[in-house]
Amino acid sequence: MDISKAGKQKRTYKGITYDSLTEMQFMKEVIEPKLASGEIIKFERQVTYVLQDGFVMKNGEKILPIKYKSDYDVWYSDGSFIVYDVKGRPDAVSLLKRKMFRYRYPDINLVFICRNLKRGGWIPYDELKKMKTLEKKIKK
Repeated sequence: MDISKAGKQKRTYKGITYDSLTEMQFMKEVIEPKLASGEIIKFERQVTYVLQDGFVMKNGEKILPIKYKSDYDVWYSDGSFIVYDVKGRPDAVSLLKRKMFRYRYPDINLVFICRNLKRGGWIPYDELKKMKTLEKKIKK
């Protein structure tokens, strides 16, 4: 099996099914330890956000709403709230939905988080992208 497909297979941990290995690892390596330490006070999984409402065309055709489902909604003990989307590498649809999310919910911090052991573990996608760009410039 292609390794990129292997990571996307559903996994079960403590009776909960996750959409991917990376999503399950985020629970084990970030959520659980921070819950135990008290840094995280609460979290929810698979929360649905409406990015664009559904509507009806002039010809009567019904257009469904565009929705986004988060991987983790996390409340921290310092009062902050972050919506996490665990990614290997965001595709064009994910990046577009992130833009729509930020427009519709400007006060909510949506973070695409990536697991990259070479660069220190769990890193926000935007930071990882900057690191990779800088490395390419240094190699030239």
